[in-house]
Amino acid sequence: MSREIAVFVNPTAGRGRGLKAASVAADLLRARGLTPHQVSAPGAEEGIARLRAVVRKGVHAVVAVGGDGTVAAALQAVAGTSTPLGVIPIGSGNDFARALDLPLGDVVAATHVVADLHPRDVDLGRVGERWFGTILCSGFDSRVNERANRMTWAGGRTRYNAALVGELGALAPVPYELELDGKPFDVGATLIAVGNSRSYGGGMRMCPDADLSDGLFDVTVVAECGRAELLRVLPKVYSGRHVSHPKVSVHRAATVSLTARGLSAWADGERLGALPITADCVPAAVRVLVPEVWG
Repeated sequence: MSREIAVFVNPTAGRGRGLKAASVAADLLRARGLTPHQVSAPGAEEGIARLRAVVRKGVHAVVAVGGDGTVAAALQAVAGTSTPLGVIPIGSGNDFARALDLPLGDVVAATHVVADLHPRDVDLGRVGERWFGTILCSGFDSRVNERANRMTWAGGRTRYNAALVGELGALAPVPYELELDGKPFDVGATLIAVGNSRSYGGGMRMCPDADLSDGLFDVTVVAECGRAELLRVLPKVYSGRHVSHPKVSVHRAATVSLTARGLSAWADGERLGALPITADCVPAAVRVLVPEVWG
């Protein structure tokens, strides 16, 4: 196969930061003896369709330049194929890149990881035909995302924080039907996180012991708790110490089903849809380019 590299970028993301980073990366890839060409589209679905066509035609690798949204789109094209995915993280979250121990905020260093071409097979989550690499969430987290998407007066972190405060004011436990590898549980939960990898939200280690190559999800359940208690739990998520709190339990399963009224599920920063949903952990679903010493 040729050493052609498809550089996948959203031209409208980050006020042009993606395009600038993609240009820098392309120059470095050429200097390393590879042949990059850009694949882009203003919308996610069009971008996925174009990238799938490129993968079918045959390329040495795909490189996603951007944040978790760009990576999520690229996963839809490369999952289940032998085409490896490299990531040059420039977004605000970069949680899939964190899981791969990639350099954050350093386009040059991340591009050299890509050019070194060290492949590893890792697991992905799948809901229907949709793949995800990080954490699927439902409950408090998904409600915050839904509220933030309805808000038009603010953007970025300001909008998310305002939505979080709004949902704290409306906090109420949710009766879930949770099924782990066919075993049913009725639980009252503040949130449930189904982790293929450790973190979401830019380093929030909701599933701190999740392993990308064990064929299992780590399922973190935060039981019913009030606002004051939730505010004590949430700051510990960045270190992963929340799992020692008595309101938090962690389970492992290859297939997870969630049922609850009036709730949605989100993963990789994208809305997957309303519950009920079933997520499967698919072993070795995607080949990724990682640092030479990884895992």
